[in-house]
Parts: sequence; C-alpha cells; structure tokens
Amino acid sequence: MSWIREGELSLLERLSANILKAGPMPKHVAFIMDGNRRYAQKKHVERQEGHTQGFDKLAETLRWCLNLDIHEVTVYAFSIENFKRSKEEVDGLMELAKEKFLRLLDEQENLEKHGVCIRVLGDLTLLPIDLQRVIAKAVMATRSHNKCFLNVCFAYTSRHEIANAVKEMAWGVEQGLIKSGDVSEALLNQCLYTSSSPNPDLLIRTSGEVRLSDFLLWQTSHSCLVFQSVLWPEYSFWNLCEAILQYQQNYRSLQKAQDIHREGQKVQQLEADRSHVSDLLQHRGNGKPMDARARQTALINYAENREERVQRFLGALQHKRDTFFEHLTSPTAVA
Repeated sequence: MSWIREGELSLLERLSANILKAGPMPKHVAFIMDGNRRYAQKKHVERQEGHTQGFDKLAETLRWCLNLDIHEVTVYAFSIENFKRSKEEVDGLMELAKEKFLRLLDEQENLEKHGVCIRVLGDLTLLPIDLQRVIAKAVMATRSHNKCFLNVCFAYTSRHEIANAVKEMAWGVEQGLIKSGDVSEALLNQCLYTSSSPNPDLLIRTSGEVRLSDFLLWQTSHSCLVFQSVLWPEYSFWNLCEAILQYQQNYRSLQKAQDIHREGQKVQQLEADRSHVSDLLQHRGNGKPMDARARQTALINYAENREERVQRFLGALQHKRDTFFEHLTSPTAVA
C-alpha cells in the first residue's frame, strides 16, 4: 500500500469538503491511531494483519487530509511503552515499519509530486540499527519537500521528549552556547522534536479510549481534543468530518486560549529580561541611579544578545540532529 493514495473524493465527499472549508479549518491534525489489535480480534485475524490494515488506513486518511487542505499530520505510530508488549508483536511491528519505510523510498516520485516531507520524531536510538538506517534514508530523501508534512512519532512518549529537551538545553549551557538565564518555556518548546511544526489544532483519538497516552502533552495544551469510538482501521472520511466540525464549533474559545497563552509568554519573557538586566546593572553600576531611557536601552541590548545566543544554540542543535541522520545514511556507518 502506497503512503499517499491517488484518487479524488466522491461527489458527496467533495460537496461536504467544500462546505467544511467554508469555516475555519485545522492546518495541523494529530492522530492517535488506536484500535488495530481490537480490529484484528473483531475480524478474527492475526494482530499483525490489524497493524497492516492500520497503516493502509493512514494512507487513505492522508489523501482525505490533502483534499481538505490539511497540510500537516502527526501520527502516534509506536510508543516507547509498546516495547513492553510481547517480543513477537514488537518484532512484527519493527518489520512492518521497515517494510513501509523501504516502500516510501520506492515512492519518491509520488512524494515529490505532492511535496510531502516525512519527519520521524522520537528516540530512534532505541530501534534496531537496520530500521534506524532505513528511517534516516526516508527522512533525508524528503527533507527538501515543503508542501505538506507527515510527522511519524516512533519510539516516542511526550515525557521522554520533554526530558530530552531539558538535556539539550543543559548541553547548550555546558557548551557555552547559552546561559542558564536563557532557559525558558519558549526555548524548551524549540528544543522539542516538534520544533519545526506548529502545535496541532486538532487531536483525534480513535477506539473509544479517552486519554492521551503520553502523546504530545506539551503541544496539545490548547488543541481541540476529539475522542471517537471507531476502531482505527475502520476510520472513515465522515469520522474525520465529524472531528473537524467539533473543531469548528470550539474554534473561538481555542483561539482565545492560544492568544492568552502567547501574551503570557511574552510578559513572562519580558519580566525575566528585566530581572536579569537589573541584576547586571546592580553588579556593574557605579552607585549612580540609571534613568528610564538608559534602562530601556540596556533591556533592548540584553534581549538582542539573548536572542543571538539562542539562535546560535538552536543552529548547533539542528546541526547535531542533522549529523545523526547523515551518519546513519553514510556508507561507512557501522552498527
């Protein structure tokens, strides 16, 4: 099954899509694709067949999203917690993933046609080295595409991601790229695996479970959360439309919450900068009071210097991540 299915919507689907698009549409949708195992049990087939059907449904869902002008999709493909499942099931999932990423490499022409950029988010070092290499090749092959984005969370949990972001900031301080005072909520956000993406507007979980299972906890704090009872392999275009309708019904309150959060971050950063400038002036001053204009100049200079340090650090962090993928795709890479 192809990663991106070709084909147009039916007449009724197109009509419904046009009606939906008259209202506010989510630009980024996240999916917890739950229910593959229960689907297999329901259909009296092997679990592996349920997972295979789940991937096929992802390909179909991506086609719907493209037709609905949803240009970014993030999916929860494999949680770190899933390693606790039976060895047989975990090995089967690793093989399925390898098969699908190898298929992706054979579909570069189709992915380029649609401009699909594939990102794989998670702690890839936890995966078998052969799968790491195939994933790295897929990521590198599509990284220049910029029309739409598929983020595959693999060997991922949100707590692991946040802990990793903290470690990255600690590394930046150790390397002298940033100062401890530069650490902030905004900087942590830029150190997450998802730093290249806007936060999801809409998160959908299938199968009737009403929990996030450690998925995008940071990023979905102001997203519309929709829980649907349908099993993932049975997901339909109409289920997706229903979720988008719920997003549209809550759009104003979601936007208000996001605006309040953004303003709060700005105020928080400004107060932190003022505190740092006051400390600096206290240690460097000659005992004479500084007028308001001079303080404002010092504040602006401090903010500019901080931003310069942060950008230098983020550039180094991106280089470190790029090097990881480049090493995996190098012919000289060893296990």
